[in-house]
Amino acid sequence: MRDIAPVKLSSPRIFLVRMLVFLILCALVVVVLYKQIWAAFLANPGLNALIIAVLGIGIVLAFRQVTRLTPEVAWVNGFRIADPGLVIEQRPVLLAPMATLLGDRIGRMAITQQTMRHLLDSIATRLDEARDISRYMTGLLVFLGLLGTFWGLIETVGSIGKVIEGLKVSGDSASVFDALKEGLAAPLAGMGISFSSSLFGLAGSLILGFLDLQSSGAQNRFYTDLEDWLSTTVREVAYDHAPALAGGGVASAELNMV
Repeated sequence: MRDIAPVKLSSPRIFLVRMLVFLILCALVVVVLYKQIWAAFLANPGLNALIIAVLGIGIVLAFRQVTRLTPEVAWVNGFRIADPGLVIEQRPVLLAPMATLLGDRIGRMAITQQTMRHLLDSIATRLDEARDISRYMTGLLVFLGLLGTFWGLIETVGSIGKVIEGLKVSGDSASVFDALKEGLAAPLAGMGISFSSSLFGLAGSLILGFLDLQSSGAQNRFYTDLEDWLSTTVREVAYDHAPALAGGGVASAELNMV
């Protein structure tokens, strides 16, 4: 029987480091532009606070998607190099179908192409479900920013209408100008609402977009490494059953341990 070097799954730690460095840089920008950001926040504190809360939840979810891969990687690497009779206590979550299929069997194994494809499809579906939440949070930030924009525009248009109605053409130019100046305060406040909400919404979507990119990269690497490892077991099936296929036998479609 041909000996194949086992494939080790890489840790997602590098993606966590990138995410942390990016957040630190964002925090430095906030510190430098603190006064301007605070002034923009006060233009509409209610909606802007909601946007910041959604951003915080999205950041936590993005880190969770990456950190949850660590025990999965550890389980696969432990199963891959475990000696016969060694019990692996920690059970995976994303790889639950694989753990159920393998049961208590450990060590080198051999599976068919059909079994490998079934396992990979199940894992890909679970990873896609986790990504949907992050994508929704990113879209929600854009939606909240646009909501604040239209909210501010509605107040601006209404205020401008009131200013025009309140102008008295028969008065002197000085009084008309003073009335116009006082009346424009409300439209400018409405524009502040629209611009500040757009600012926080778009900035939040930019941050979550980068974090989602890193979490997707970690999941893709995990999926690729897992596929590479499973492909080595499929090749072992081909080696072990080559004589049987040459003699007209039918290879088993079930999981085989070697």
